[in-house]
Amino acid sequence: MNYQTTVSIDEKSKETKIKKEAKIYDQKPTAAFIGASWSALLIGMTSYCIGLWNADMMLNEKGYYFTILLFGLFSVISVQKAVRDKLEDIPVTEIYYSISWFTTAASITLLVIGLWNADLLLSEKGFYGMSFLLSIFSAIAVQKNTRDVQYIDRNISDEK
Repeated sequence: MNYQTTVSIDEKSKETKIKKEAKIYDQKPTAAFIGASWSALLIGMTSYCIGLWNADMMLNEKGYYFTILLFGLFSVISVQKAVRDKLEDIPVTEIYYSISWFTTAASITLLVIGLWNADLLLSEKGFYGMSFLLSIFSAIAVQKNTRDVQYIDRNISDEK
């Protein structure tokens, strides 16, 4: 029984060390991942915008879809920033955090509603949906990479 207790304490201290070590993040994203994230963002946004440019729809419809893209990108960057700020113990108000999540869901919902009611081919609807999702996912990755690099650079300069 004493042996089990000793093992428990050792395992608990290992868990504590692991938790403390997990807080210190020292691996920068690779240049390949940073480049892939930026490429995906540019490809997604460019494809979406080229699709809008070439679409046979009224200018106000094009404006709606373009605004949804910008709204979605801003929303997911806000969510990622708020999540990362909380992780780094930077104060974030719950109202900002909640609004960021709400606007992210709203942008996706507005796109779905717009595409559902649009007089477009199913393939066009899929194209807009996929390029939108690619854009917002890669915007999160770009924002995460930016914060990772800044966090690591700041901690390395603090250690010197």
